[in-house]
Amino acid sequence: MAKDYYGVLGLSKDASTDQIKKAYRKLALKYHPDKNPGDKKAEDRFKEITEAYAVLSDPEKKKQYDQFGESDFHQRYSKEDIFRGFDVGDIFREFGFGTEDIFSHLFGGGGAHPRGATYGGTPHGRRIKGQDYTLRMTLPLREAVQGGERQVTYRHDGQQQSLKVRVPPGVETGSRLRVPGKGGPAPAGGQAGDLFLEIEVAPDPVFSREGNNLLVQVEVPFSGACLGTTIEVPTLQGTKKVKVPAGMKSGGRIRLKGYGVPAHKKRPQGDLYAVVGIKVPKTLTDKQKSLLEKLRKEGL
Repeated sequence: MAKDYYGVLGLSKDASTDQIKKAYRKLALKYHPDKNPGDKKAEDRFKEITEAYAVLSDPEKKKQYDQFGESDFHQRYSKEDIFRGFDVGDIFREFGFGTEDIFSHLFGGGGAHPRGATYGGTPHGRRIKGQDYTLRMTLPLREAVQGGERQVTYRHDGQQQSLKVRVPPGVETGSRLRVPGKGGPAPAGGQAGDLFLEIEVAPDPVFSREGNNLLVQVEVPFSGACLGTTIEVPTLQGTKKVKVPAGMKSGGRIRLKGYGVPAHKKRPQGDLYAVVGIKVPKTLTDKQKSLLEKLRKEGL
């Protein structure tokens, strides 16, 4: 469920880093389970404010949350991603509280933290996960829509690495692809970090995207718009002949069902819309002028 993390901490969206930390310290002290033994409401509130602080105290996560909003952020970040690398050890030590037991109880169960998270070091010999790497990957719109394989080259542990990455169909600017275990090495033989690919989709000269649908601009002669005609419409699969009904207005749309963004998991198949523009010639022959004069006299 999407949450307003600023509201959870009682802050406005222009709150500074210091204000975010101060708000969390105050609420964490109030709702910490050590101060509220057996109080389920306090425990739930503590979980809520800690999740909010885990996001807003991390510059990259905060940027993504501010840019994409609550719902889209949670499509890109799992609970595991939110707590990866999160450290509140210093804050809790100021309160005189421990961190290992409380986070095992609240977030992991059975002594387990959210995977990849660290709380003030390596208590009880727990291994630390390696550093995550983040790369920006620019894709042509057609490749982003249809998906496919992409070769990625980056620096890994001081050496240049290359690997193939599967791009699922329908990714958008701001999407994040996770490649497990391809991040930085972990100290003392722990689990390697992950590689995250941040997607940026380049503009296309023919198609644009509107949600799960694609748009393409087409031109229809004036006579065809009035009387109806047949035109060829570009699609990702090639051109397709489409009938234009009589009386089509400029800006009108013709739907090509199933020719948009491909279905993927829970996302349904999108459509392609041909957006009609009326083609007006810059020059006319004498015969064309004469015919248009006659049409004008008829009220056209």
